[in-house]
Amino acid sequence: MNWYYVDAGQQAGPVDDAQLEELARGGKVQDDTLVWREGMENWQPYGQAKSSDLRPAATPATAQTGSAPTETTREAVCVECGRIFNLDDMIRHGEGYVCANCKPVFLQKLKEGAKLSGGGLSYAGFWIRFAAKFVDGLILGVPFMMVFLFVGFRASQSSTPGEPDFLALAVQLGFYVINMCYTIFFLGKFGATPGKMVCKLHVVTAQGDKIGYGRATGRFFAEILSGMVCYIGYIIAAFDSQKRSLHDHICSTRVVYK
Repeated sequence: MNWYYVDAGQQAGPVDDAQLEELARGGKVQDDTLVWREGMENWQPYGQAKSSDLRPAATPATAQTGSAPTETTREAVCVECGRIFNLDDMIRHGEGYVCANCKPVFLQKLKEGAKLSGGGLSYAGFWIRFAAKFVDGLILGVPFMMVFLFVGFRASQSSTPGEPDFLALAVQLGFYVINMCYTIFFLGKFGATPGKMVCKLHVVTAQGDKIGYGRATGRFFAEILSGMVCYIGYIIAAFDSQKRSLHDHICSTRVVYK
């Protein structure tokens, strides 16, 4: 069975089932990568195509069974709708192409500063993300550290030895609550915390769209998992092809340069 897939806005292939699985294991083909084979009505994300029941359909012109697309077809996949069009009827942006029908939406996204899903995202690496997290830590941590030290000093002067310091516990709980509100508000409203703004980073969906408050909330709690077991959830971003940490995998988000 021959498969075709989208690579940087261009149709690639054919590859057989084993080769496609190998590309997926190597990170070349992601769950959101568009793929097609004979019998499919349209291009679908790989994650959906590998688990769906496919209905018979006509063979698209550029995906002839057993043969690679030729240069004479001059066709490409639209990064917006995923359909195939003649290059003469498309506009090019970077390594991707956009069809005439999607052109108004595409231009509006450019006007709003959005990124294209077809290879237009520039993923932020481990160290720049660490720097953004460090800046956020300073913004939140320094004021609370001063409050915590003051409360601790007062407690040492007045508390009975061995008596639990409920005020200190309240301050620590307040820190976590404010940290949660800080993170969810800025990610949901602006797509970036102040630390990420300083480093010119932005949190987006896999398609490059802005995340909402719901996904920002889920990402905050998923990030708690990333901090467990020696912060391994953060460290995996250094080895991921799209620089995703554990909470990015869980919430299907990406951290990119604006």
